[in-house]
Amino acid sequence: MDIFEYSSGEQLQKDSPLARRMSPRSLDEFCGQEHLLGEGKPLRKAIEGDLLSSFIFYGPPGSGKTALARIIARTTRASFVRLNAASAGVKEVRAVLEEAEANRRGWGRKTILFIDELHRFNKAQQDALLAAVEEGTIYFIGATTENPFISVIPPLVSRMLLFTFESLSDEDINCILQRALQDEERGLGGYRVTIDEQALQYLAGASGGDARVALNTLEMAVVGLVNDEKAGPGDTLSLEQVHDVLQRKYQRHDPGGDYHYDVVSAFIKSIRGSDPDAALYWLARMLEAGEDPLFIARRLVISASEDIGNADPRALCLAAAAAQAVQQVGLPEGRIPLAQAAAYLAAAPKSNAAYIAVEKALQEVRNNPNRPVPPALRDASYKGASRLGHGRGYLYPHDFPGHFVPQQYLPEGLQKKVFYRPAGEGYEKEILERLRRWRDLTGREGE
Repeated sequence: MDIFEYSSGEQLQKDSPLARRMSPRSLDEFCGQEHLLGEGKPLRKAIEGDLLSSFIFYGPPGSGKTALARIIARTTRASFVRLNAASAGVKEVRAVLEEAEANRRGWGRKTILFIDELHRFNKAQQDALLAAVEEGTIYFIGATTENPFISVIPPLVSRMLLFTFESLSDEDINCILQRALQDEERGLGGYRVTIDEQALQYLAGASGGDARVALNTLEMAVVGLVNDEKAGPGDTLSLEQVHDVLQRKYQRHDPGGDYHYDVVSAFIKSIRGSDPDAALYWLARMLEAGEDPLFIARRLVISASEDIGNADPRALCLAAAAAQAVQQVGLPEGRIPLAQAAAYLAAAPKSNAAYIAVEKALQEVRNNPNRPVPPALRDASYKGASRLGHGRGYLYPHDFPGHFVPQQYLPEGLQKKVFYRPAGEGYEKEILERLRRWRDLTGREGE
């Protein structure tokens, strides 16, 4: 059990990482999340007035969830207990709840339980919290990088207020970095090092909105500079020196997590919206973050049918060929067929008519699953089928002009049903005209 014992004279170990040492001590030091903590916002009022409820803090790493919990620990009159979901179990949770109940009954003192990485708690562990949250035995604060509507059980979510943290902006990161460079007590102010404006902007952008990444990179760069025999107090940290430490810009990637699906969603929606530039941007984001190229290829194949369909039948062929090419050559060369397919699909005419048609057909089948096959369409290939009337009356289309003859193919009661309505874009213009002629002959005008 990790109990926060914060006081105004708190001293951190000098060898603690800079990101930990620079954790804000008050709301005035907190950078970012203005939509939650700006002047007059409900969460800020609740913290300043020590009028707390049970909260879920949901957002990406390094956005301030745990930092805000530490601020609450410093300002509240309640007991504050922290557990980490990666190491705590039901036993530890129950011990906290028993102590909280004793404090409430014996001393009238509330307890705040903060659990970091809440998504790592299984159902049984989360269930153990339900009664205590419901009855007010504890105020519960859970921090998670995973979507709480997926990773947290619904009964617990319904008992808590959800606050969504956003990735920190470049301006927020700049604020945090400048404070760290100037702070002589907890930060790097004692080194008397400044940072080039270009280097500052690069580090802010390269950290991906994660204050922890930005601060730890800054610390390594500054220590490297002051340990350089050619450097001295008052030196300026250059872009090249920051780049040498960071090596590669930070790319968030959480396979199976929200950010993963958000970027994939942006990719597919850019293709659907006919914006090849945006599609290639999101493709590059996924590739740079280490996304599985075969996953990307599968999404392209789906999009080729769902969003383009028969408006350009070549789109599916190209997407399938790109998937096969990636499987054969791998990365980095595989990025080229992926880019070719993404650009082609985004620039292609669009139609979701086939997708809509199959959804309508599936709904019809689910509503009426056992409509009999018309006798003329039944299998007549086996001995005795003719005695059952199978195939009787079937007209072979190739025996007729234009290889078409009107006859009933849908089950009884659905003769006039239309599922597929071509959008009239690209090649579907030809399909639409052909189907109009055939449907006119059968009297199928649709509903």
